[in-house]
Amino acid sequence: MSASQARPAPSAHAAPAEAFDAIIVGAGFSGLYQLHRLRDGLGLRAVVLEAGDGIGGTWYWNRYPGARCDSESYAYSYSFSKELEQEWEWSERYPEQPEIMRYLNHVADRFDLRRDIRLGTRVTAARFDGRENRWHVTTAQGGQLTAPFLITAVGCLSTANVPDIPGLESFAGEWYHTGQWPRGGVDFTGKRVGQIGTGSTGIQAAPVIAAQAAHLTVFQRTANYSIPARNAPLTEEQKRHIKANYDEIRRITRASTNGHPFLISPRSALEATPEEREALYEAAWRHGGLQFRATFGDLLVDKAANDTASDFIRDKIRGIVKDPEVAEKLVPLDHPFATKRPPIDTEYFETFNRDNVLLVDVRADPIREITPRGVRTRDHEYPLDIIVFATGFDAMTGPLLAIDIRGEDGQSLREAWADGPRTYLGLQVAGFPNLFTITGPGSPSVLCNMPVAIEQHVDWVTDCIRHLRENRLARIEATGAATDRWVAHVNEVADATLLPLAGSSWYLGANVPGKPRVFMPYAGGMARYRTICDEVAAKGYEGFQLGA
Repeated sequence: MSASQARPAPSAHAAPAEAFDAIIVGAGFSGLYQLHRLRDGLGLRAVVLEAGDGIGGTWYWNRYPGARCDSESYAYSYSFSKELEQEWEWSERYPEQPEIMRYLNHVADRFDLRRDIRLGTRVTAARFDGRENRWHVTTAQGGQLTAPFLITAVGCLSTANVPDIPGLESFAGEWYHTGQWPRGGVDFTGKRVGQIGTGSTGIQAAPVIAAQAAHLTVFQRTANYSIPARNAPLTEEQKRHIKANYDEIRRITRASTNGHPFLISPRSALEATPEEREALYEAAWRHGGLQFRATFGDLLVDKAANDTASDFIRDKIRGIVKDPEVAEKLVPLDHPFATKRPPIDTEYFETFNRDNVLLVDVRADPIREITPRGVRTRDHEYPLDIIVFATGFDAMTGPLLAIDIRGEDGQSLREAWADGPRTYLGLQVAGFPNLFTITGPGSPSVLCNMPVAIEQHVDWVTDCIRHLRENRLARIEATGAATDRWVAHVNEVADATLLPLAGSSWYLGANVPGKPRVFMPYAGGMARYRTICDEVAAKGYEGFQLGA
């Protein structure tokens, strides 16, 4: 189908489309910074279209009990403004959702971004007109906008995955998904609550719900490793130290594999004596947080090395959970440590020592249906007043495929990705000129401290658009050959690690029935990826076709 065939017939009374230099979809970390760079850096007329009634992106929607960042607060922030770094003060080691929202709203106000953000405006469709070299965007309200450049800043974890369990519509109680939480919150007092899912979200939510509810039943499909966060308020001394050393902190985050303010040890776990390993793991466990996985350099490439960390955490779980049968259900055996997103927690395993908490292993006793009274498994029915789905997201591709995006020949992005996402650098898709995908599949994204990945992508996109305008070029499009090479490289890098061994991981799309099993993020490390992107640009945007 050609572009002209794909174009709907105009209404005789349709208002003319609003023209912009760039349209940005999403007002989270990515969209705010992209607007700042294009509008205030390049002087472009840019607009942000945001489905929510407030800014914040992923953090606007994820306001479930216990919602907290797993990156350290001072590193989970923008680095583009030294003034912003010095004036903003984080209160905790790991910020809660309300604090992150206060930060993003402060950024929007400080840089006067709101005047170019349209809230409550969901993008439903976008198509590229090759004769005009412009994207035509349609909103749910019937609005029409056009621009040469379309930039998706929709986030990687923003499309809720509600499982298709028979009978949900018959449930007489209330049900919620953690990614679509009511703004006013949920009162669990005196309620029998069922939580389905024990990924990062479920691990954060369960202790908070259990502390309030009359009873909590946790339905677990996959046992997970988790490291204690050891969250605490930042002392005044720590705050002064952070602000005085921001340049060094940023240098480390840019040089590190995962964009965090620490480097992975080059030492092999197998080189250390058992006593040395135990001491180092114990120190990392006491310190808490994601830095545990940086204890040794080969934990994600050598199964024997990984076994030493996995066994250490398994023994910790057995030591924390008092009931041996419950402990064994919580011990992960089907994947190596950190091959799925490694959560950090605040007394998650301790929650199962509470008298009002029950763990149900749905691999041993599968969920059959939801009844008016609660959840029925093969062997039991659990009466519930509230069901909480902590079942994660249609990650990375879901937010993009929720929009009917069509390229120059009328092909939809969903059709182009029928067998899994294919991008060049995670930034562009062949057949979709002038479309940029911030932290798209094929980039480090979810394997990284997100603001670091976001800033790198936004800066690259901004420099690319500047290059096009300065050279009077109208379009840029990834070539099919470059896309093929990049997809092969992404797979090669992933296969060199243990990451694909976690068959149930959402990195592979395994949490969404029918989704192609493709390892989506780039596992080669943020620093290596940054170098590759810089080299592509330095070579005149090698792998892209530029046109007048």
